[in-house]
Amino acid sequence: MAGICSTCGLPQELCMCEEIAREQQQIKIYVVKRRYGKSVTIVTGIDAGDIDIDELARKLKTKCAAGGTVKDGNIELQGEHKKKVHLALESMGFKAEIR
Repeated sequence: MAGICSTCGLPQELCMCEEIAREQQQIKIYVVKRRYGKSVTIVTGIDAGDIDIDELARKLKTKCAAGGTVKDGNIELQGEHKKKVHLALESMGFKAEIR
């Protein structure tokens, strides 16, 4: 028998906690210039308590074919990928805003 989710009280196979958490995130995407004129796409507003931010960063790096990292709860991707990141997050169920 499967376990019961402590948050929503549903069985683990029917748990909707992560989908609800994805919809409630206030994600913002913007690009900044760094040293030597390099562009960096920054994704902010992800609550690391509800979402596995490292796994999300890995998926975004794969979609954009770029390097990147997670710093201070933000995802940083090398290059200008605002539109790709926005489309990828929307397809994963997140609501994102481009600045």
